[in-house]
Amino acid sequence: MLFRYHECMNYTDTLTKHALRVPDILLPKKTVDLTKWAVIACDQYTQDQEYWKRVEALTENSPSTNSLIFPEVYLETGDRKARIQAIHQAMKEYIDPARGDVFDRAMHGFIYLERTTEYGRTRKGIVAAIDLESYDWKPDTTALIRATEATIVDRIPPRMEIRRGAPLELPHIMLLVNDPNKTLVEQTGTQAKKMKPHYDTKLEPKAGHITGWEVSSDKAFSDMATALSNLVKANTAPDGSCFLFAVGDGNHSLATAKAVWEEYRDVNKLSGAEAENHPARYALVEIVNIHDEGLTFEPIHRVLFGADHQDLLAFVQKKLGGTISIPTDDKDLEKKVSSKQASSFGFVSKESRTLLESPHATLAVSRLQPILDEYLEKHPEIKIDYIHGTDEVFRLGNTENTLALLLPPVEKNSFFSSIASTGPLPRKSFSMGEASEKRYYMECRRLFD
Repeated sequence: MLFRYHECMNYTDTLTKHALRVPDILLPKKTVDLTKWAVIACDQYTQDQEYWKRVEALTENSPSTNSLIFPEVYLETGDRKARIQAIHQAMKEYIDPARGDVFDRAMHGFIYLERTTEYGRTRKGIVAAIDLESYDWKPDTTALIRATEATIVDRIPPRMEIRRGAPLELPHIMLLVNDPNKTLVEQTGTQAKKMKPHYDTKLEPKAGHITGWEVSSDKAFSDMATALSNLVKANTAPDGSCFLFAVGDGNHSLATAKAVWEEYRDVNKLSGAEAENHPARYALVEIVNIHDEGLTFEPIHRVLFGADHQDLLAFVQKKLGGTISIPTDDKDLEKKVSSKQASSFGFVSKESRTLLESPHATLAVSRLQPILDEYLEKHPEIKIDYIHGTDEVFRLGNTENTLALLLPPVEKNSFFSSIASTGPLPRKSFSMGEASEKRYYMECRRLFD
């Protein structure tokens, strides 16, 4: 059984109605070195095999989540089948009672965590199980849990091979909740921190620190249920649909979990209580308040190789409207693009710097990317890439035959409303913090026997 039913029916029914379940979480024993156990999400550093080689060296001969994941930097290598077999075998060994040196007895509850990054920011979250039947990544969905960026369907099948039949799951999925009054995550943390932490460790390599507290009392569950009910009321649209959670990170992983569940459910003809209680119907996630000061939204900028500065600028202006001006220098361009007074874009090339001030106030990338896609379709010789950091925009923009586009920050206040009205954003729209701030694996949960 995945979940126990001795809980108070009031909060159990409320949590279930709003897509949450109380999971049985597996955490490493106190004897396990957590600096070696916890590693970063598998979808990070996908162009940096040296990073993952350093992780392998750090975790060698120690219990580690590195043995339980498939770093996506290796997805296109020829040893995928062998890697997946090794991962599943490691999972079986870790939960084997005869071994007994990895996991403590499962904890029935949530985990409240605080993650301090190397940049000095502290993000707060709740690790919980969510119902995959309440999630949909399709653009026209009215589900409780929705994607924030376009889902690339071709990316799902390779990831299904990893999750299909896996004895364990490890979450790097982060869900956002629109809670300006901080009633869910933060209030849960206030109560949880009255007890001693369940784990407390620094994160390697130089990725900050994480502390986690158990959330397992009837009062905590009841308070969370009340907070969820109020959030549902506040986030319900006139048509009666509620947009409760947005997938901030790990959308393709969550889409994979849903696909594996639907496949297993249909093949085995599961229904009723049998389907409701199967572990594969659920996925572990970290829930984070979008209004958390420790959560930053960074724009993902664009760089085009082989594009003509003036031609692309004219094309974008024709589609978007707006006015063009010349900044005094790079700092002036950066300042104006970052201004909240208007949605602006910076065009940076070796020849010139240009500012396009758009008349639209909604999320900028949701309008720009379709225009770039149209332009690239007309000019197949031009290549596009996606980059992080203003410094990188100006560095690449100063190279020959290159045009870099500086995008404005993503506004948190319009995030949920924009997605609710227009659907998921284009691919590579935003990043929740820097790479080293992404979720590290700590908690596990049994998935398939």
